[in-house]
Amino acid sequence: MDDYVIQIKNLHTHFFTDEGIVRALEGIDLDIRKGETLGLVGESGCGKSVTALSIMQLIPQPPGRIVKGEILFGRQNLLALGEPQMRHIRGNSISMIFQEPMTSLNPIMRIGRQVAESIRLHQGLSREKAREQTVAMLAKVGIPDPLMRAENYPHQMSGGMRQRVMIAMALSCNPELLIADEPSTALDVTIQAQILNLMNRLKEHMGTSILLITHDLGVIAEMAQTVAVMYAGLIVEYAQVGHLFRQPAHPYTRGLINSIPKMEQPVPESRRLPAIPGTVPNLLELPEGCFFRNRCTQSMDACAKDVPPLMDLGSGHTVRCWLHA
Repeated sequence: MDDYVIQIKNLHTHFFTDEGIVRALEGIDLDIRKGETLGLVGESGCGKSVTALSIMQLIPQPPGRIVKGEILFGRQNLLALGEPQMRHIRGNSISMIFQEPMTSLNPIMRIGRQVAESIRLHQGLSREKAREQTVAMLAKVGIPDPLMRAENYPHQMSGGMRQRVMIAMALSCNPELLIADEPSTALDVTIQAQILNLMNRLKEHMGTSILLITHDLGVIAEMAQTVAVMYAGLIVEYAQVGHLFRQPAHPYTRGLINSIPKMEQPVPESRRLPAIPGTVPNLLELPEGCFFRNRCTQSMDACAKDVPPLMDLGSGHTVRCWLHA
């Protein structure tokens, strides 16, 4: 237990709509060790962001509700805490970087004040001390002339600079866990590389564990030590990052890896990248048995009957597929 910063056990998060129950998470099990970066990967709509919002207790209620499971942070079950206790944990022990910083930053509040607000709230510092720490944090994330930049409004900064502000805000209270939800998606490749390198440096310096949510396997290969692959609200494969790329066991994981463009000699224009057929199933009408079977080229009779359990392949590699029963 002491080796883990957070353990998620059998987590079910549902959304109750007029059309029916959207089963966004259907039994998630996920462990993150201290000092580890765990990559959570999958197509849009598979439940990655809902997992993050469930940890932070930010699921909108209604229509959403966590109906089952445990989220153990240290020795505390976050699902048993009240809102005042969660407010003390959010931004302090657990922080989150959201997908689009422009929608996460207050457009009518100066950058420095937004970062300092979190520091004052959780650390009880004076206005002057909080401002000093804010300027130091902006400098640490690579923002030039941080004293001047602290007086800027969000619209006066580029996308990359706004993302650096979000990272500064998230790390300002030295959290044990940082949740990064697509932290580089809206950025060009050069700025993306800078942001990822920055996160790696700060992680090494501060010892923070990271839950990195992305659909980009290239980012996973660069940043993560372990990978969890999600599909339709379930973890379908979990492994060390090198092992997953060398020996992917689930047909969905293989499909994701095969769809990555290869930097090789020129290929004919007529050759297309391999694609996974079909689309992610409607979470209102999940198929019987394995949720991936209607898109799988290796589907068999057992796949139509029951959802496969996670099967242990050894060396910490688990997969949810009847091919390995």
